[in-house]
Amino acid sequence: MTMTKNDTLTRIPGIKVGHYTDLDAATGCTVVRCPPKTVGAVDVRGGAPGTRETDLLQAQNLVEEVTAVVLSGGSAFGLGAADGVMRWHAERGLGYRSRSDVIVPIVPAAILFDLTIGASVYPDGRAGQQACEAASAEPVAMGSVGAGTGARIGAIRGNERASKGGIGSAAVELPNGLIVAALMAVNAAGNIIDEKGEILAGLRSADGAGFQSVLGAMSEMAAAQAEASARDATVIGVVASNGALTKAQAQKVAQMAQDGIARAVNPSHTMFDGDTIFALATGEIPADTSYVGAYSAEMVARAIRRAALHATSLAGVRAISAQ
Repeated sequence: MTMTKNDTLTRIPGIKVGHYTDLDAATGCTVVRCPPKTVGAVDVRGGAPGTRETDLLQAQNLVEEVTAVVLSGGSAFGLGAADGVMRWHAERGLGYRSRSDVIVPIVPAAILFDLTIGASVYPDGRAGQQACEAASAEPVAMGSVGAGTGARIGAIRGNERASKGGIGSAAVELPNGLIVAALMAVNAAGNIIDEKGEILAGLRSADGAGFQSVLGAMSEMAAAQAEASARDATVIGVVASNGALTKAQAQKVAQMAQDGIARAVNPSHTMFDGDTIFALATGEIPADTSYVGAYSAEMVARAIRRAALHATSLAGVRAISAQ
């Protein structure tokens, strides 16, 4: 395999990514704009998901193509950003053409909880439109931007002992021109684990000298019958390839991609997470489902770690780069 200069989601031809970032309110949204006829699917693993159009993306349902995907802060309020993305595409005649010859943009969305950091503001339709306007094929900006602006990692004992989360992306070009990529918004309840199995970011120890196991903290709280300071979290994202996949095959890729969350976040898929991954396939070249799925998991793990590494301190939550 070969790495390219642009090793983010926009390495895939036709895919564009745009962020809307509100640093004052510590929130934002991210839009992934898709080329025509992009096949989409989804897999939801977290116990507290906030989503839109995920039923439509199930393999047995009619519509296969996706116009854009929205990742947003603002908890359930942030799903409104997708309204602006729909309007933006509809005004340009972009979307699914129904049998009645009506254009309907298909815009699935997922949100993360960032309401306990910054001001009580959340992304709306205007924010979604601005993210569309900002979308480009340039390498994806990473860190505390877009949907990752207000993201935190390991906030089980509150913001002071959490690490700053954010957006991360990664891509790889494989033999025969196959490209597999991921973009993840990381607001995890668990710690971020590096390739060696060590804690990269997350719950800081009480003395500030390092990190503490989130599982250990859960055990301590259970023994003391204490409530966690913060349990609202999630990791949401998109995996994509330029391969030709059916909707059912793309759904399998989304399922396999969730393994990347399990590799990079401990614990993952808890009742307090809304872990959701959308899978996109632009259909340019033949592709094997298992091959795409396996590399999607690798790119998800890499993107999650990059989100922590690129994050910047905001609203009292320290990034690991600020240690």
